[in-house]
Amino acid sequence: MGNVVVVGSVNVDFVVTVERLPQAGQTVSGGSFERFGGGKGANQAVAAARAGAQVQMVGCVGADAEGASALAELASDQVDTTHVRQTTAAATGVALITVAADGGNQIAVAPGANRLVEDFPEATLAGARGTLLLSFEALDPVLCQAAEAAVAASWSIVVNPAPSRPLPPRLLACHPLLVPNEHEATDLTGESDPERAAVLLQQLTGAAVIVTLGQEGALLCSVDGVQHIAAPIVDAVDTTGAGDCLCGTLAAGLAQGLPLAEAL
Repeated sequence: MGNVVVVGSVNVDFVVTVERLPQAGQTVSGGSFERFGGGKGANQAVAAARAGAQVQMVGCVGADAEGASALAELASDQVDTTHVRQTTAAATGVALITVAADGGNQIAVAPGANRLVEDFPEATLAGARGTLLLSFEALDPVLCQAAEAAVAASWSIVVNPAPSRPLPPRLLACHPLLVPNEHEATDLTGESDPERAAVLLQQLTGAAVIVTLGQEGALLCSVDGVQHIAAPIVDAVDTTGAGDCLCGTLAAGLAQGLPLAEAL
């Protein structure tokens, strides 16, 4: 099946769907409301599980109704939540999401308990090799600790540097596979051209880099050059979590032994 360990956020998403996204200071009425499980880490864990991997989630939720619901939803997708801690020190993270008719979105996040993930349980990497999947809704110390443990255990490391912030040197030293989108790649390098940004990041990490391009697919940059991978053609309903789905499915493919280009 392949083993995947995800370190990241577990949120509850409150989603309003409207005809168009509001401009600054503007109210757009007439929308519909739905509530979903979310958070980059939880999204990635569910995607990896649905892609056939055996998945463990490392995170933190509040000791509240939202946290209990989030854990139940993860368990319903066969994600092991043994290492998702419940705390009374903060509420479960929430995201407020506005989605337009064309699938575009605006998202504001209150991380809550996600900021309290302070230690990585290295026992999750025991046994067969697999893939460690990290994203930046968790804090740098736990991400670095997890990556160093993965290196010691000979696991592959996939890092989704989102929301973007400077890359910790300790994390770079673990030579992770970076998977930013084109905007995050620009933030990390100052380079507006996605291909040049990918090359700069590949030189920085010494490992392959994937830059996602939305409907244009993705760029795979390695020592062999840059390869463009086309996206399937779909009618977009809601782009929330699209990058998380890619990262989770990619991690599952790598854990199952697929070559990188095939997994992507």
